[in-house]
Amino acid sequence: MPSNKYSAGIILLLAGVLILLGKLGVFSFLGAVFWPLLVLIPGVLLHVLYFGRVVPAFMLVPGGMLVVYAVLFIICNIFGWESLKFLWPLFVFGLAAGLYEYYMFGSSVPRVVFTASIALAAASVLFLVLILMWSWGIYLVAAIFIAAGAWLMLGKRRRW
Repeated sequence: MPSNKYSAGIILLLAGVLILLGKLGVFSFLGAVFWPLLVLIPGVLLHVLYFGRVVPAFMLVPGGMLVVYAVLFIICNIFGWESLKFLWPLFVFGLAAGLYEYYMFGSSVPRVVFTASIALAAASVLFLVLILMWSWGIYLVAAIFIAAGAWLMLGKRRRW
């Protein structure tokens, strides 16, 4: 009987601590920070299942997409969701990564899958560069002007 009271005491103690932590907002904080893991875990699981030869190769497409999207969501959680206005091309890159994995690890996959993955990755990088140049381009131009002016001022006179 004493061990039964001891077990009941531990259960009541843990229940009280869980209720107290819930009321203090600990679990809502953890949920707000770690929710991208709910996207990452299925993506990694699809990879593990493929390499364990449980699922076919085309399951790497959603697996690769989920992993890239989870990384994107983690970055947005850390740096703020306003950074998504610059990083939205990574959604296209997720599809490109999934298709590329399918092409690399699948057997007898048509070459058009590789071509599509490269085209989507190139479009994603192009969109990302254009967005960054559009938003931060003036700072790059200013830095180039400053560097060129310093080079002209501090360089050898023979260049003139």
